[in-house]
Amino acid sequence: MAKRGKKYIEAKAKVDRTKRYELGDGVKLLLETAYAKFDEGVDLAIRLGVDPKKADQMVRGTVVLPHGTGKKVRVLVFAKGQKEKEALEAGADFVGGEDLIEKISKGWLEFDKAIATPDMMGLVSKLGKILGPRGLMPNPKVGTVTFDLEKAIKEIKAGKVEFKVEKAGVVHVPVGKVSFGFDRLLENIKTLLEVIIRAKPPTSKGIYLKSIALSTTMGPGIKIDPLDVRGLMKS
Repeated sequence: MAKRGKKYIEAKAKVDRTKRYELGDGVKLLLETAYAKFDEGVDLAIRLGVDPKKADQMVRGTVVLPHGTGKKVRVLVFAKGQKEKEALEAGADFVGGEDLIEKISKGWLEFDKAIATPDMMGLVSKLGKILGPRGLMPNPKVGTVTFDLEKAIKEIKAGKVEFKVEKAGVVHVPVGKVSFGFDRLLENIKTLLEVIIRAKPPTSKGIYLKSIALSTTMGPGIKIDPLDVRGLMKS
């Protein structure tokens, strides 16, 4: 295990590992324990009471964070004809068809999100083994296979993020940067949690929000009380 630095040890000492903090207190503590010289990202990890192996308990979706993620997202669009022009006018960073497909097949992956018009998916599907494992494959379930390119591009640029429960029942989502400050981070986190709570599968029994943790890129994890979160969502 890698040796932790002095600043990490000092930050960790401020966190009570036996305690589950109220959401607001957790965000405050997160900001107090951020120590890196760069603007650290903030991530939320949620363990859900679902069995991802069962198709009817798969939790996935998208949410537009009100204050974005703080990251510049490079959007690639697979389109042709008039739709190419539409994508460029909407702010896409890369637009094309077979030329882009060939470029990606040779190893180029300098983009963060990919969108495709439905008529391009026959060609794009050839990239499944490259894009799929990296979470870059356009998918109609999350709105990235669409003819409404303007809406899809602008939502992603504005801070739309995808979430999907992993094999262990955990959802990891970026919710902003330390520089956002308390209010903007809290609003982003509450917006995400509301969407995930609404996404609870009808077949999921028992406790749905099992555990929640906040962390910065370099800092220690901070446990959040799921009961407090459920109370906030109802108020």
